[in-house]
Amino acid sequence: MTGSAAPAPSYLVAGRYRLVRQIGRGGMGAVWLARDTLLDRDVAVKQVLSTAGMSDEESLTNRQRAMREGRLAARLSHRNAIGMHDVALDGEDPWLVMEYLPSHSVADVLRDNHTIAPIEAAQIAAQVADAIAEAHASGIIHRDIKPANILIANTGRNVGLVKITDFGISRAKDDVSLTQTGIVTGTPAYFAPEVARGDEPGEPADVYSLGATLYTMVEGRPPYGDTDNYIATLHRAANAQIDPPTRAGALEPVMLHLLEPAPAARPTMSEARDLLVQYAAGTLGTTEKVLTGLISTKPQRAVPARETIIPSNPGTNSHPPTRVAPTGTGYDPYSPSMVARPPSLVERSRDPYYGYSQPPVERSRDPYTPSPAYDPTRSGPNPYPTYYQQPPQQSSNIGLAVAIFALLVLLTAIIAVIIVMTV
Repeated sequence: MTGSAAPAPSYLVAGRYRLVRQIGRGGMGAVWLARDTLLDRDVAVKQVLSTAGMSDEESLTNRQRAMREGRLAARLSHRNAIGMHDVALDGEDPWLVMEYLPSHSVADVLRDNHTIAPIEAAQIAAQVADAIAEAHASGIIHRDIKPANILIANTGRNVGLVKITDFGISRAKDDVSLTQTGIVTGTPAYFAPEVARGDEPGEPADVYSLGATLYTMVEGRPPYGDTDNYIATLHRAANAQIDPPTRAGALEPVMLHLLEPAPAARPTMSEARDLLVQYAAGTLGTTEKVLTGLISTKPQRAVPARETIIPSNPGTNSHPPTRVAPTGTGYDPYSPSMVARPPSLVERSRDPYYGYSQPPVERSRDPYTPSPAYDPTRSGPNPYPTYYQQPPQQSSNIGLAVAIFALLVLLTAIIAVIIVMTV
């Protein structure tokens, strides 16, 4: 089944790539995890917008764009860039087949952690700059560098490996055949001023976008603020109105150099890489550690450092609530320590308080001495176990008193009878 049905799990693209699940969506189309049935490996396939309903001219333009993107990305082979495997036509619809990297994005990290430490942010930016510098040398301009397009591997042998992805709107420097005048592509929060004013993106625009991404990692917000107002953001970008950084420290001069308003005043991408490496190497030690080191930062949703109480099941014989101690800044909701369960029979046998509606007060060393909290004059039922009550009186003393009383009554009766008879 190819070229005839809407993409869904198990759909076979171009007779070769079996869709598994959708893993993302961008401006150019959906991204799927798929299985390459020929080479028996996982791949990421990107569905470029369907040609259904388009005119012949529009369909041709769409296919040309996809083929161009595939050819551009295939030129680049770098440790820190997602590799392009194939461009496949499924019926009339083009699909891009790329390396699949189980990962989270820098945007995911920022969503949960808000910021990234300047040293690690500089290391991430340096590795991206190294890949984009090679892309520039091959005549490729990325045009959409941003946190969502920077991936960090989170499984397998390459955990912590950084890769730039989504060359979906990239183009060759000499390719103008598919450019539409007046159309601005990219993400305004990371636009260079000249791009926001309508100029064609060049290599300096990629440098600026990398600087804006670095700013966002360190400061926790884009340089033009975190407003959702597209027009306001575009206006601030066109006028290079960035918020002054407050968290960058010694990284600030490097960051602001990448964010120079004038394209000619910015460093080249390779110079930007070297500046970032020089800064990070002061802590990490060597250039090699900066450019090849793995990143430890990952998304970790913060929770208050407090005791968590898991209520027991309702009922008269419910066990007291399970209390879970704080586990630091994060937690695993699937950890056994976070799951309430009824106590086992062994635990019940070891717990003398199990079965009471409330736990008793602490018992004294003498099992027959009342607890200080126990009030023997209180009315109502005693809620405490029997070993908190006073020891019982001896029944033999009570019987003796009754016997003496009965004897006295008998003697009194005999004396009364004698007196009557003698009168």
